[in-house]
Amino acid sequence: AAPRMVAEAGAEAGAAVDGEPKEAPPTRFDNKAAKWKGLTLREDSDEKDVGFSYEDFEGIFDSTLRRFVRGDRVQGNVVQIDNEGALIEIGAKSTAIMTLKEAGLRAVGAITDVVAVGEEREFEVIGEDQVNGQLLVSIKQIEYRQAWDKVVQLQAEDVVMDATVLATNRGGCICDIEGIRGFLPGSHLATELNDELVGKTFRVKFLQVDAEVGKLVVSNRRAILDEQMAAVGRGDLLEGEVRAIKPYGAFVDVNGISALLHISQISYDRITDLNAVLQPGMHIKCMVVDHDKAAGRIALSTRTLEPEPGDMINDPQKVFDNAEESAQKWRDRMEAEKKAREEAAKDIVSTLGEGLGIQSEADPLDSLEAVLSEVTGEEGEAKAEGEAPAAEE
Repeated sequence: AAPRMVAEAGAEAGAAVDGEPKEAPPTRFDNKAAKWKGLTLREDSDEKDVGFSYEDFEGIFDSTLRRFVRGDRVQGNVVQIDNEGALIEIGAKSTAIMTLKEAGLRAVGAITDVVAVGEEREFEVIGEDQVNGQLLVSIKQIEYRQAWDKVVQLQAEDVVMDATVLATNRGGCICDIEGIRGFLPGSHLATELNDELVGKTFRVKFLQVDAEVGKLVVSNRRAILDEQMAAVGRGDLLEGEVRAIKPYGAFVDVNGISALLHISQISYDRITDLNAVLQPGMHIKCMVVDHDKAAGRIALSTRTLEPEPGDMINDPQKVFDNAEESAQKWRDRMEAEKKAREEAAKDIVSTLGEGLGIQSEADPLDSLEAVLSEVTGEEGEAKAEGEAPAAEE
């Protein structure tokens, strides 16, 4: 007993000297955990017994999956949404990803503003995630192509559009037009170019539309001109300011439109010195005698407003004071001449029709065409040609 007590005391003294507690022996659980090798699948049956191999099964599984390439349009179901985007089930090996950036053509605040869990809609495949191999899909690309189709159609219809300024630079403005970024050159802007234009909306018309290269250029000046031209008609009396004198006439600013007052339309009398009659800055009244909306040109006249020939040379103020009355007389005369021409056409049709034995209550123009056909023999020739085969038979 004495030696044992000495040994234990020596052991305790040794532990105290080392300064470290003695390790406890491993438990039964530790021993079992050290021997654990994980689950092992036991193959109770052979491949020959089931009739196909694992490779066959993998091939059958792969054949049920659709292969997707960039640009494919697919129907997808939204299965999960988070702050970064959404997971879309499209029939691939794994769910596809739609990021917040690809949720719409215009900036989207939250993905829930566009889609909801369980919603089914169309998406476009735009690539593959290089990290996890998941497909990337987009709503933005679909809306982008739809926007270009609409812009091309609107250009063909030659309509006036609204454009919102997103940013400005030295050359002009970057604008939002149907969700597409377009360029409004400073030279086609009807106001001064500055940073305060950001956020403002302007009426514009298309200058250049090229969907293939994504180029869209618009004009604010052309839109304003078209809208003003639409409000101008032949026979309208306008007030304007003489801006420039040329050898062939004067350019007059009427409602922001530069119109030409040709020297031959100033007075019924011959003008030898145009500068003696009109001067830049002079305010005048004039009548629209012709206008070309497509080209944006307006032809003016003051001679139609002269009470007497030569009044624009001798007393232009008299012409301006009586402009409304003179303009109405001119319109009445034009209307009377138009009716006279129509009556003359009816008389010609009636006379020719009676001579050829044609009686019709149809439109005079249709009757005139019938008479001309009868006179030229076109209808008779057509009938003769139609009857020729029968005669040969």
